Amino acid sequence: MSRIDESLQFIPVRIAVLTVSDTRNLDEDRSGQTLVNRIQAAGHQIADRKIIQDERGQIADQLRIWIADPEIDVVISTGGTGLTGRDVTVEAHRDVYEKEIEAFGTVFTILSMEKIGTSAVQSRATGGVAGGTYLFALPGSPGACKDAWDGILEKQFDYRHRPCNFVEIMPRLDEHLRRK
Repeated sequence: MSRIDESLQFIPVRIAVLTVSDTRNLDEDRSGQTLVNRIQAAGHQIADRKIIQDERGQIADQLRIWIADPEIDVVISTGGTGLTGRDVTVEAHRDVYEKEIEAFGTVFTILSMEKIGTSAVQSRATGGVAGGTYLFALPGSPGACKDAWDGILEKQFDYRHRPCNFVEIMPRLDEHLRRK
């Protein structure tokens, strides 16, 4: 069963937060701030934070900038995961993924079902890996950000979490890039 092994030392990771919105600024970014607060409370570092518009190319370009930055381990975006024409965050993420973490969306949907019932089908939360960096796209509501962090990401970014976690395999995420 899932547990925290207190005999191990906590290892903080460096996380960038991206809010995708045509209308929000930092003062109004409740979802991004929810993530920042939870990330810091868990003992991790905020490596960067930005707000950009719902433009697929701009989102993918920002993800690539952060993927290339050795000071960023994880990128979590919020917003643009719905079904409308302006919701292009999922497509932008998939433009840069080397591998998709398909179970992330499934587990997020299961957690969402407990809170919002069948309305959970309208979210397209996704996760993946590129260039040794974890990437996650969450819905734009503070509640969805809380659910994803509290229910999945906080545990997976705690090195002490057993039976396994994302942190322990971080050194191997880009091993295919080092093979020659």
